[in-house]
Amino acid sequence: MHQDNPAQRIEALVRPSVRRLPLYDPGADPRQLGTPTVTKLSNCENPLGMSPAAAAMLAQQGGAGLARYPDPTGRALRQLIGGHLDVDPARLILGNGSENILELLCLALLDPQDRVVTQQPCFSLHESLPLMMGATVDKVPLNPDFSVNLHAWNTALKQPAKLLMLSTPCNPVGTALSSAELTALIAAAHPDTLLVIDEAYFEFVEDGADALAILGAQSRPWIILRTFSKAYGLAGLRIGYGIASHPSLIDALHRVRTPYNVNQAAQEVAKAAWLDPHHVKRSREFVASERRRLTEGLQAAGFRVAPSQANFLFIDTACNALEVVDELLKDGIIVKAWREPGYSGFIRVSLGLAHENQAFLASLQRAVTALAG
Repeated sequence: MHQDNPAQRIEALVRPSVRRLPLYDPGADPRQLGTPTVTKLSNCENPLGMSPAAAAMLAQQGGAGLARYPDPTGRALRQLIGGHLDVDPARLILGNGSENILELLCLALLDPQDRVVTQQPCFSLHESLPLMMGATVDKVPLNPDFSVNLHAWNTALKQPAKLLMLSTPCNPVGTALSSAELTALIAAAHPDTLLVIDEAYFEFVEDGADALAILGAQSRPWIILRTFSKAYGLAGLRIGYGIASHPSLIDALHRVRTPYNVNQAAQEVAKAAWLDPHHVKRSREFVASERRRLTEGLQAAGFRVAPSQANFLFIDTACNALEVVDELLKDGIIVKAWREPGYSGFIRVSLGLAHENQAFLASLQRAVTALAG
């Protein structure tokens, strides 16, 4: 039937739940823009990069050490993190970025037709990874002011769910859950629902829930996901970690994990980065300053900006966001248009260096003016 059409023959082999998945959108490729200068503000990276200590450790990697496989569970790094957080290392798992741990959770726990509840808008993998497993995903909208809609969450959680999956700060909005909001969500969820709290940006939060303390007092199953990609500036090395309520959850994830999912260089550099908290503090202070400055500039220019506690801003352009992104690309500026229903006018922009943020603001004003005709 598909003998003369190779693409159709391959498509017939692909699981239906995978056929329906959208491709992940990483934003434009800077190498393909063809502009003399490129300002990449699409992936929420640390504009200050990694710490000097981490860079020095990275420079030491190579030679015979990389000819051997890495520690499969990253014991030394888990012990370092566990000692600092007062968490048994057996309750920690490393991943090729925290996204890898999200994938492991879905592989280990989700059967077809299992129900996952997340928020809208959400980090795309919170939806696509469960869908990959044939699960159903229900999305709970935010209030118009970007705050958590606890009434909608209470309604959604009246039905059984295998996973409750959300990020704080919220990606793409930037709002962080308060202690009261997180406590209310915990109370609304069934005791057997696994709470998956994605804290990729938690180092930037100035006023939010201490999820580890709050969940640590619970007897229910939970896992917190964190990463070295953002505040630590190690996005290119791909390393994150999960903190689980019990070692048995970690054991389940190890059953579906590839044996050497975190490379040796990433483990060693992450240890050096962890031991240099001054760089994280400097990054947090820099981001907070630029976040305030850019937010004020955007608001003065008439844009609606969500209240962020992350290293990015969620901006209502009042235009077609895809067209805005294309206009910004003419100036060599890369941001991300948000594609979820109800947010077609929104873009997410990472906070860069001061001159990059200023260039973005000027370019955005030009782009919106051009699109208005």
